[in-house]
Amino acid sequence: MRATGPDTITKFLFTSGSTKMPKAVINTHRMWCANQQQLRQSIPALGEEPPVLVDWLPWNHTFGGNHNVGIVLDNGGTLYIDDGKPTPAGMAETLRNLREIAPTIYFNVPTGFEAIAHAMETDAVLRRNLLSRVKMFFYSGAALSQPVWDSLHKTQEAEVGERIVMGTGLGMTESGPFALYVTGLEVKSGDIGLPAAGIEIKLIKVEGKTEVRYRGPNITPGYWRAPEATAEAFDEEGFFSTGDAVKWIDDQNIHRGLRFDGRIAADFKLATGTFVSVGPLRAKIIGAGAPYVQDAVLTGINLKEVGALIFPTQKVRQLAGLGAEATMQQVLESAPVQAYFQEVANTLAAAGTGSANRIARLHLMAEPPSIDKGEVTDKGSINQRAVLKHRAALADAMHADTLPFTLKPR
Repeated sequence: MRATGPDTITKFLFTSGSTKMPKAVINTHRMWCANQQQLRQSIPALGEEPPVLVDWLPWNHTFGGNHNVGIVLDNGGTLYIDDGKPTPAGMAETLRNLREIAPTIYFNVPTGFEAIAHAMETDAVLRRNLLSRVKMFFYSGAALSQPVWDSLHKTQEAEVGERIVMGTGLGMTESGPFALYVTGLEVKSGDIGLPAAGIEIKLIKVEGKTEVRYRGPNITPGYWRAPEATAEAFDEEGFFSTGDAVKWIDDQNIHRGLRFDGRIAADFKLATGTFVSVGPLRAKIIGAGAPYVQDAVLTGINLKEVGALIFPTQKVRQLAGLGAEATMQQVLESAPVQAYFQEVANTLAAAGTGSANRIARLHLMAEPPSIDKGEVTDKGSINQRAVLKHRAALADAMHADTLPFTLKPR
C-alpha cells in the first residue's frame, strides 16, 4: 500500500473499437480520483446523500466500471447490479428491478431510456417506484432522441409534478470517462456542455469539422505497451486528440457550451469526393422517423449517393396494426409501415441540399444490431464500422436496386 501513489496503475480498460481496433488504456489512481472529484463538483447531488444505483453497465467499460462504480465507492453509496440489458430480451429484467428498487440517480444508454419511456406510459408501478426518489437521470454513449426525452418529461410531470433533471455530457475511456457536462437548464438532445473542473479543452479544425481535445489530471498517460499509438494520440502541447467533433450550442454565447457533431473517423467520402458528416445526418433520420427509429447506419462509401439502414424501435409494431405473433420482418413489410417510411424518405430528401446530406434510399432492418458481433459498443451506441462490415452484402444490394422493400424518395 505504501508503494501506491497517484501514478500507480489501477486497471486497464479497452476502448470500444467503434472506429479502430480496441487498445488497452492505462488507468491510474490519479485519473480515477480526479475524475470522481470532477463529477462531484459538476453534480452536487452526488454529495447530498449516499447514492443508490440500479445498474447493468459492464465493469469492463469505463461508464460502468469507472464512472458508476466510482460514484458508489467515493460517496458511500449502494449499487444494485441489474442482470438486465437494453435489448428486447434483457429489458424485461431491468424493468422488473426498477419496479422493486428506487434509485436516487439513474444511468443508462439511449436505447435503455427509450424502452423505459415507452414502458412508463402504461406501467403505473414502474412510474411510481422509479420516480419516487430519483434526483437525476443521466445518459451517455449516443444522442438521446428528442421524442424520447419529451416522453420522459411528460410522464414525470404527470406523476410527480415536475421534470427530473436529465444530465449528459461527453467523455471516453481515455478521459476517465467524465470530461464535458451539461450544466444549463435549457438542455436539448445532442448538447454536451462545458469542461469539468480541471480540464482544459482545445478546439482544432480537422477535415472540415472541429475536434475537441483534452488535457488534465483525469487524462490517461497512454496505451499499454503501445508507444506509437500513445504518441499519435497526443498533440505537441500534450492535449489528447479525441476524434470527437463538436459545435457551439450558441455561437453568440460560448458559456452555453458545446454540441456533439459526430465522430470524425466515422465520416466518409462519396465518389464525388464530397465528405458525408455521419453524426448530424443520423440525428436527422432519427428525428424524422420518431418515435419509430432507434438508430441508423449510413451507407454509400465511394458511391454517388447516401443510403441508410434503419433500425426501428419496438413501437413500430403499433404502427403496423398486426397481431403480437407477427415477426418483425412482417411488421416492417406491412403497408402502414412502408407508407410511413416512404413519407420519411420524402421528407429527408426534400431537406437535402446536395448529395452528401440527401438520403437517396433507405431500408428497414428486421435484425437488430448485434452486441456479439460488435455492432453495438459497450456504451450502447451503434458501431457504424462493424455494421457496414457484417452487412456489406445487404448494403451493396440496396445500392444495386436488388434489395426488396428499399424505399426511395418520390
